[in-house]
Amino acid sequence: MQLAADRIRNGSGSLSAIAADVGYESEAAFNRAFKRVTGVTPGRWRDSATANADATA
Repeated sequence: MQLAADRIRNGSGSLSAIAADVGYESEAAFNRAFKRVTGVTPGRWRDSATANADATA
């Protein structure tokens, strides 16, 4: 999940591609697992990473 979080944070690829790359056949299953581990959905994770990058620029 750490690999997925890093890829989402760095904006490398779509969420469905990242989900497949880390072994999930279903984007929905990836979303549930990601939220269980991190406490937020992958989309919110990406949004917060973008917001943090904008704030520091």
